[in-house]
Amino acid sequence: MGRRIAVTVAAVLVAALVLVGGLWLVQRELVYVPSRGPVPPAASVLAEAQDVTLTTADGLALGAWFVPARGQRRDVTVLDANGNAGDRTDRSSLAAALSGRGLDVLLFDYRGFGGNPGSPSEEGLALDARAAHEHLVRDRGVAPARLLYLGESMGSAVVARLAAETSGAPVAGMVLRSPFVDLPSIGERVYPFLPVRALLADRFPVTELVAKARVPTTVVLGEGDRTIPPAQSRAVAAAAGGEVVAVPGADHNDAVLAHGPAVVGAVVALADRL
Repeated sequence: MGRRIAVTVAAVLVAALVLVGGLWLVQRELVYVPSRGPVPPAASVLAEAQDVTLTTADGLALGAWFVPARGQRRDVTVLDANGNAGDRTDRSSLAAALSGRGLDVLLFDYRGFGGNPGSPSEEGLALDARAAHEHLVRDRGVAPARLLYLGESMGSAVVARLAAETSGAPVAGMVLRSPFVDLPSIGERVYPFLPVRALLADRFPVTELVAKARVPTTVVLGEGDRTIPPAQSRAVAAAAGGEVVAVPGADHNDAVLAHGPAVVGAVVALADRL
């Protein structure tokens, strides 16, 4: 009897190890949800928008759109980092709204997203954001002090790291929409039965990064967000010493959070402080 129990326990342990090991191997396929593309030409979606190619430090060519300001220019440029789904076409309404308020906008897709080569990872997305920053500063002559970062959900982690890494030439500020504390804290919600914190290779420690970046920060959150708990977004704002704009009843993927007046207004308010 004891031998039978021991064999059963051993079999269960082996099965658990195989499951955990398999999840570790495919974890990035579970974390990232890219739109494979292709993406149409910029001008076919937004009038006067320009197709741009960004070159990363590891040699990838990434597609991007530069959307020039319309009307009275504010002489401020917004670098937008997407969330963990879709591609830059899904941000066209956001870019149009910001452009209409006199702001230049750069939309770009990460590696593996929007028809771009490569596979997404935390380090890879950091390289992609640096390429976007270099394009604006080096190729378009945008002064860092006239540059704002806008991060959407996971993109908040991307721009927070970029701000921390470029603190020697700080940007004007950041707007973080629905940021999380770190990726493991979200993974634990989705997979409460797994040792997510021990397994995850990509961490995205947003609170740590915003505290290090020390730039003016506004956090926009939805009070009805079922993907990123509003408490986590508030914790990010507290770590940054920033402001909170809460949208009553808004869920994570609602249009009001994607390109509504709360997000656009938060960006414009930061721009007007310059």
